[in-house]
Amino acid sequence: MSISKTAQANHDQLFPNHQSTLKETDPEFIAIFDNFAFDEVLQYTQLTIKQRMKVTLAALIAMQCVNEYKIMLHAALHIGVTPIEAKEIVYQAVPYVGLGKVFDFSQVTNDVLIERGVPLPLEGQSTTTRENRYEKGAEAIRRVAGDKVDKMYETMPENQKHFAVFLADNCFGDYFTRGGLDENERELLIFAMLASMGGADQQLKGHIANNIQIGNDKQLMIDTITVLLPYIGYPRTLTALNCLNEIIPEGENE
Repeated sequence: MSISKTAQANHDQLFPNHQSTLKETDPEFIAIFDNFAFDEVLQYTQLTIKQRMKVTLAALIAMQCVNEYKIMLHAALHIGVTPIEAKEIVYQAVPYVGLGKVFDFSQVTNDVLIERGVPLPLEGQSTTTRENRYEKGAEAIRRVAGDKVDKMYETMPENQKHFAVFLADNCFGDYFTRGGLDENERELLIFAMLASMGGADQQLKGHIANNIQIGNDKQLMIDTITVLLPYIGYPRTLTALNCLNEIIPEGENE
């Protein structure tokens, strides 16, 4: 089996002059994977190349694929993803994946940016203060999720209400409200992370609803998990598709 011209062209767009050691040691595998990921899959998605790279970076963080992330980060920066956008993808992962899993990606991102001559730190993107982060976070939640967190706070036992507060001031106030990425991008990235890590179906369904609420339609999310399939595998892809169809059944208006 040989690599198709389309797959080779799409691969070269991301990795110009890249010399793959696996292409030498595992030529059959590389032909299978590249033909699928860089040709067949792309026939079924309308995501732009920048969108594809952003959701791929988010998925790789969620799955702890630090070596592949480093390779893909170079490719993302090469095709126009900005350093600030790349950093914000890492930051946005913290409340959903956890710092324990994100820390290494922060270090690798810094290493890649320094290697490419990008001075650090980058321009700050925070839009909230310690005084208004709860208010601004709650406003953001209401825009994308309605009154879900308000109801959560009202119905939770007293010794658990702080989790609803954290969702407003930390998860949304500290992270979601940042600049560098808009709300539609952030919700799509969260969808990509939750679909990729697996085991968070309830939260995944919630963020599918959030995506629809702010205008990211079902087809955009189908396109996203189509692009991610070669990296996250069939079980997680089909689980995400099942969650998507449960929230928005086929034929139902969005």
